[in-house]
Amino acid sequence: MNVLIINLTRFGDLIQTQPVISGFKRQGQTVGVVCLENFASVMHLLDGVDRTFPFPGNQVLSGVRDDWRLAARDIAAFKKTIFDMFLPDLTVNLTPSVASRLLAYHLTSEHGQTVGFTVDSFGFNADTSSWAAFLQMAGANRGASPFNISDVFCRTAGVDGQDGSLDLAAPGHDDLAVADQLLQSRPQGTQGFVGLQLGASEDRRRWPVSYFIETAQMLWERDGLLPVLLGSESEQELGDRFVEGATCPRLNCMGRTSLGQLAGVLSRCAVLVTNDTGTMHLAAGLGVPVCAVFLATAQPWDTGPYRAGALCLEPDMACHPCEFETECPHDFVCRKAVPPETMYAAAHQLVSPETAGVIDGARVWRTTFGQDGLMGLDSISGHERTDGAVWISIQRAAFSAFLDGRQQADTHGQGMTLRPEFREKISKILTNAMGVLFLLSQQAHLLQLQPRPGIKSKFMASWQLFQNMLSSSEHLKIIALLWMFETQQHGDDLSSLRGLIDRYTHLLTALRDSLSV
Repeated sequence: MNVLIINLTRFGDLIQTQPVISGFKRQGQTVGVVCLENFASVMHLLDGVDRTFPFPGNQVLSGVRDDWRLAARDIAAFKKTIFDMFLPDLTVNLTPSVASRLLAYHLTSEHGQTVGFTVDSFGFNADTSSWAAFLQMAGANRGASPFNISDVFCRTAGVDGQDGSLDLAAPGHDDLAVADQLLQSRPQGTQGFVGLQLGASEDRRRWPVSYFIETAQMLWERDGLLPVLLGSESEQELGDRFVEGATCPRLNCMGRTSLGQLAGVLSRCAVLVTNDTGTMHLAAGLGVPVCAVFLATAQPWDTGPYRAGALCLEPDMACHPCEFETECPHDFVCRKAVPPETMYAAAHQLVSPETAGVIDGARVWRTTFGQDGLMGLDSISGHERTDGAVWISIQRAAFSAFLDGRQQADTHGQGMTLRPEFREKISKILTNAMGVLFLLSQQAHLLQLQPRPGIKSKFMASWQLFQNMLSSSEHLKIIALLWMFETQQHGDDLSSLRGLIDRYTHLLTALRDSLSV
């Protein structure tokens, strides 16, 4: 069977598609991938890809602006190329954008099936599962996102991550040769290399260069690890600041590698110290020990490195992570809230596992995989009983059953370690929301029997009240977003709506039960 996977997002998200590819290959399927053309050169790093189809996104968008007929022509030609070479039996779209949905619709063959994000024949959203809806909505759930995106990709695609790993193909001989040439000028006493990814997607998510310098000096002086500066040419200014401020030796590879050669350099490193970046995901996929810092909107629960044993650091601040598109009232003090000594301690543990122990100075998590096959985080800094960590654990159990369509497990008392005020506030909202759901169920039943305008108005008022109740809490907002999205998709089918009401009642019951003895 031919499986065509569409992922038109950033480099890091493309790397995180590897577990999906591996899942289909275990089933014996032939896998093709549609990616943006600027990432086509690194597709050889994704293991198990039989065909790559670079999508000319800029060309198509330019055609839309200048003459939509040109864009239609280009998409038709792109479709013909794929169908002539690789007629898909299953099209898997992991990108929720409108453009990607439309592309998935056109790249589904006459007798084929679509999984993930698409549109119906009228152009309306037509997600194929609750996991797909969750993937689209979870980005707004910054305070408590319970699943790593690779796990959500797998479940949206309908495959089992199985071994809980992201194993990329090894760098090629030519890329390794370039890497070895770049790393050959090492001073005496060098015991290995530490990669430093100084840049990030946003300045507010970037750890200070001065902190990288302090950490690098400790790793050189105490462990003999030679700092290797990594990044694109556009990030060279950060490298210049590092070179100006550091007294330890270093190798500057910034702007000097292709993505394939970057993989070669990373494979020679004993550890990578990094912001939350595509380089982090690349290193994790190559099996390189990763020590990553997550600042501002970045958090390790959903975008952390998908490999057991990586260490993730984040500020021990009540406001972290912050919401998207909000002004920081604290002048981004979180950027300096993870001290270099803490980062060094974490990196040192990765290169010298026998020194493992508690690390102070930040929230420090070790990536792990549970019996459910999902990636999780274990605290090595004493934060496992904080409200945020406990609530995420509760959500993981309840949401995985909800999204899988399984019966909820007994979760009574799981949240009793939460602070009383936190537990009581959430429990009150859940109890009130369940009462509104019961009312909605009764009103939906009446609407089926007597579709009168008055009953419909009351039903819509109750629907909005439920939405508002959950939206009022940052800890329950994701349920409100899912509710709005899924009910709108089934708005013309009262029987389906009643089924949704029952599902959400079971979810809220499980969450409330976890907060009681």
